[in-house]
Amino acid sequence: MDVQSLAGDSVDNVPGAPGIGIKTAALLINEFGSLEELLDRAGEIKQPKRRETLIDNRAQIELSKRLVSLDCDMPMETTLEELEVRDPDPDTLLGFLTEMEFRTLTRRIADALKVEPPAIKDEMPGGAEAAPETAPEMLPFDTSAYEHVQDRAALDRWIAEIRELGYVAFDTETTSLDEMVAELVGVSLSTAPGKACYIPVGHTLGTDDLFGGTERADGQMPLEEVLAALAPILADESILKIGQNIKYDAKVLANYGVSVHPIDDTMLMSYALNAGQHGHGMDALSERYLGHNPIPIKDLIGSGKSAITFDRVPVADAVRYAAEDADITLRLWQLFKPQLHRQQVTSVYETLERPLVPVLAQMERTGIKVDRDTLSRMSNAFAQQMAGLEAEIHELAGGPFNVGSPKQLGEILFDKMGLPGGKTGKTGAYATGADVLEDLATEHELPRRVLDWRQIAKLKSTYTDALQDHINRETGRVHTSYVQTGANTGRLASTDPNLQNIPVRSEEGRRIREAFVAEEGKVLVSLDYSQIELRILAHIAGIEALKDAFRQGQDIHAATASEMFNVPLAEMTPDIRRQAKAINFGVIYGISGFGLARNLRIPRAEAQGFIDRYFERFPGIRDYMDATKAFAKEHGYVQTLFGRKIHTPEINAKGPTAGFAQRAAINAPIQGTAADVIRRAMIRMPDAIEGLPAKMLLQVHDELLFEVEAGAADKLIAVAKEVMESAAEPAVRMAVPLIVDAGQGANWAEAH
Repeated sequence: MDVQSLAGDSVDNVPGAPGIGIKTAALLINEFGSLEELLDRAGEIKQPKRRETLIDNRAQIELSKRLVSLDCDMPMETTLEELEVRDPDPDTLLGFLTEMEFRTLTRRIADALKVEPPAIKDEMPGGAEAAPETAPEMLPFDTSAYEHVQDRAALDRWIAEIRELGYVAFDTETTSLDEMVAELVGVSLSTAPGKACYIPVGHTLGTDDLFGGTERADGQMPLEEVLAALAPILADESILKIGQNIKYDAKVLANYGVSVHPIDDTMLMSYALNAGQHGHGMDALSERYLGHNPIPIKDLIGSGKSAITFDRVPVADAVRYAAEDADITLRLWQLFKPQLHRQQVTSVYETLERPLVPVLAQMERTGIKVDRDTLSRMSNAFAQQMAGLEAEIHELAGGPFNVGSPKQLGEILFDKMGLPGGKTGKTGAYATGADVLEDLATEHELPRRVLDWRQIAKLKSTYTDALQDHINRETGRVHTSYVQTGANTGRLASTDPNLQNIPVRSEEGRRIREAFVAEEGKVLVSLDYSQIELRILAHIAGIEALKDAFRQGQDIHAATASEMFNVPLAEMTPDIRRQAKAINFGVIYGISGFGLARNLRIPRAEAQGFIDRYFERFPGIRDYMDATKAFAKEHGYVQTLFGRKIHTPEINAKGPTAGFAQRAAINAPIQGTAADVIRRAMIRMPDAIEGLPAKMLLQVHDELLFEVEAGAADKLIAVAKEVMESAAEPAVRMAVPLIVDAGQGANWAEAH
């Protein structure tokens, strides 16, 4: 205490003696015995500065002693007995934890105190406005209570109950995540919270039987008998089938000739309610909304190379896991369904999400033919091109090195060649990402060639090599899967393989589309919205100059350049038009002067001048941006023209996060509306082209790709074009026309 009084403590505002630290204070107290003795005998100290400090600051030091001293005479209103450790009051503690949103801690303490945890309002979809009474009956999850269905009598009981209820939550267990090759292992059903069953049909013991096959596990029903019993239920229009990512289950069952409709999907309900708030996988939803952590799949099948397929999971373990999935799905449905109306997103779910499921399922099952020989030739050509680029790079670098090694590349660029801008990371290696190389490419040929090499390498590894592995042996086609919840704005994501990111700006990227071909006697037809996001921007922001240009069918980039640079359309040069095009699309995504400078390879000041001039000529865009940011900050979300809510939880953050959130909020209504428009077109398309010898194969952002008999291509184009151009109506009457460009050919490149 004496040492602290002398040295002071800036954290607790104890002044102490100026210039005297802990070590000196300790020496002085040890020498004089106490602080009081030290101050009384300060004149004996030999060091002049130290002596003067103690004498001149005595009052301050004594004040410091009072500040750090405990008051031992303070009257105590609490007895020692009252301070005895005891269990906390559950209502008080859990109420506080709930208010502070300590969800996991609340549940753990409730379990420890053996009481029910309180409902957390903003765990309901839509936030605090959601009424707790809308939650499903919060029975505990008792996986040991789930029924193992082994015979027809038990299955018939479930079917009878389902018919009486008019709905059922169900899930499938399979041998693969690829629906085209997955084999059915079992089906789970749930009709009420806590009431679920599992019907195993394909579990094995993992050992061979006498006939060379895999030995079948006990306690199962024949696959054919189960499907025959369930098929009428699954296809019955009067019985609602509820699933989590039900498209997967529907596609698996379609392989067995079983149809599933009508459907509800808890994943899509969550997406309609809370896009941008969190993920929509079942485990995450269960933990967030039901306070329950489901059995992890890795507990059953393992992970990595040693993982087994679900058919080798013991039946007893599978019952608990699979039935729990159906139980969770039903509880989520009971929670989410009423909230669609309360949060005013029923229309989004009912017109944009749910009806798209069967459309996507059919497209994915159809797939698109890919020519393996074409891909192989391209891979060889890319390999030769990479070798040529490597030789050029080595010559520019003055010697060989591994072009694919960021570490070696950084040493060449910044140590050997002395190029500016070298920055090292935690490992000591230089950063050599695309942004770094793009900056350097304006000053030197080597980084430009490395960028070319990387692009070719990515095309080879990601597409011409990898696509060959995705060709289905049975169909000879590639079957991508579309994820409806993959982007907050409503844009579809393509996976396994991703066919939406094939580059089209480079000649090499466009060539990859040559490998996607039509069957003999057929052609591929591509229909692509023309500049749909700019048209939506003109409509939403009310920019008359852009609206007039679109109405008159002008070249919008040339029209923008004419407005910005006061250049008559007749005198427009390709370079000026290119600059206007970069700005047009850049503004939608909130591009900065730095970003535009990099894209156009011009000085940053010049690029910023272009952006400033753009806003001067089109003030409606700035007004739209400001209004959108203000709306997002007030409400926590933005909306598309069709009512889709995209939540913006980071909109009021500080620093770089805020800038990113604001740009995303500005872009979301535009990109989201474009996504909604093509969704509406896709949903209407099957009925529109019924009777035509045509199938819809792919959706790639603003483009739809079809396969059709050659003689019917023009008819298909006329019908599909009408559907796409009128897709916004009658919900939204666009102030500018939606225009669709169409093409046809033997392969995707020709059609596009």
